[in-house]
Amino acid sequence: MTGNVAQVFLTDQDLSSTLRGIHAALRPGGHLVFESRRPEYQAWTEWEQDSAETAAVVDRVGTVTLRRDVTAIDLPLVSFQQIYTFPDGMRIASDSTLRFRSQVEIECWLVEAGFLVLDVKDAPDRPGREFVFVARKPA
Repeated sequence: MTGNVAQVFLTDQDLSSTLRGIHAALRPGGHLVFESRRPEYQAWTEWEQDSAETAAVVDRVGTVTLRRDVTAIDLPLVSFQQIYTFPDGMRIASDSTLRFRSQVEIECWLVEAGFLVLDVKDAPDRPGREFVFVARKPA
């Protein structure tokens, strides 16, 4: 699971079902590696400060702008909206909510799903911002 996708599972049931499904799909000895933002880092504070538009040039489209706004903070849930504006004026809004879980909470969910937690690392390109979980399905 990449891109902090573990945070889109808002309920305990959703996360539990997902981890159990991954466990069932892995061969014995198979690994699950994923990252999740550290709640104590409070990444949403940067998102609030970074609400200015950014732009990127997209081949065969032109310049597309992106604006991200935090819309609600009700920890452990944080909601935000991303608005993409295209050269022709078309706007697409994407609303998202993420759940910020602690390291201990995630480790407990992994064990409950049948995994062995081998390591919890710091994301090498984002030190102090994310956990990287390395878990294995027992052989």
